[in-house]
Amino acid sequence: MSAPDSPSLDSRLGHYYVIDEPYLVGREKVREYARAVQDYHPVHRDEKAAAQLGYSGVVTPLTFTSIPAMAANRDLFESVVVGYETYVQTEQVFEQHRPIVAGDELTTDVELSSVRRVAGRDLITVTNTFTDAHGEVVHTMHTTVVGVTSDEVDPGISDAVRSIMVHDVNMLSAEQSDAEYHKTVRPEGEQHISTGGVDREPRSLRFEDLSVGDELPTRHARLSRGDLVNYAGVSGDGNPIHWDESIAKLAGLPDVIAHGMLTMGLGAGFVSAWSGDPGAVTRYSVRLSQVAVVSAAEGGDIEFSGRIKSLDAETRSGVVIIVAKSGGRKIFGLATMNVRFA
Repeated sequence: MSAPDSPSLDSRLGHYYVIDEPYLVGREKVREYARAVQDYHPVHRDEKAAAQLGYSGVVTPLTFTSIPAMAANRDLFESVVVGYETYVQTEQVFEQHRPIVAGDELTTDVELSSVRRVAGRDLITVTNTFTDAHGEVVHTMHTTVVGVTSDEVDPGISDAVRSIMVHDVNMLSAEQSDAEYHKTVRPEGEQHISTGGVDREPRSLRFEDLSVGDELPTRHARLSRGDLVNYAGVSGDGNPIHWDESIAKLAGLPDVIAHGMLTMGLGAGFVSAWSGDPGAVTRYSVRLSQVAVVSAAEGGDIEFSGRIKSLDAETRSGVVIIVAKSGGRKIFGLATMNVRFA
């Protein structure tokens, strides 16, 4: 099967819908997710530690919104963006307008926000907006994937995936004619972006103690197949390329690979351990360039390093460049995090 005709896909640009039932952020789910991404900052686990930093409950790790987004985006990839065999994540941007804490009720919406053709490949961007019970947007997430057609993978992958996937998850290519398709778009009206992140006094490092070029302490994150299975269960991302070697190889991969979102979660924790305050982050952008292989025998290792790229005295903030390497190769092509300082 070739890629869907671009005019047809382009005509669906702007498709939008809202998930009916709000996602309630639970304390134990926050703790589970923090463990899955090896983020040991106490505000993700300890309510007293969170209160000391001014939070009303335990704080979600920055990439936590991938959980409600995974469920929310399922319909988009099953009935709107169709005709591909699978998808490969390439870029991710998180915008944290205010930190999310246990007890928040998040309404999630989904929008097909961009379709681009680059070097013969379709790059598809989906934007998720998370709105709290007060009607304020607290987090925005942009996910870009490459659509992979059936002629790019082993023909046997469909039957293999069908036999092992969770009963209510469809990861196989789907077809839908334009006659069956009905487009819904975002209603007109201004979004109310929360200012809670910028109004709050950060409890991170002091701005005066920092200089451009300062390096962050190197950190190694070890991953086993068990870690990947655990992350799949906690996050809801059950793609078998992350836990089944035979499927990974049918997909053209050398072996089982770590979830891209897992590696980003590890990177976010790496920076917050240095800065001291996960809620001081306003933006996190990652372009994935290589996969992180996790073999059954040896597991995998990701080395994180970083440095301060720039500082802004007026806003008392800075941009940190994050480098992540696995097997001697950079798995982040370009990764930056915007952080507010005390």
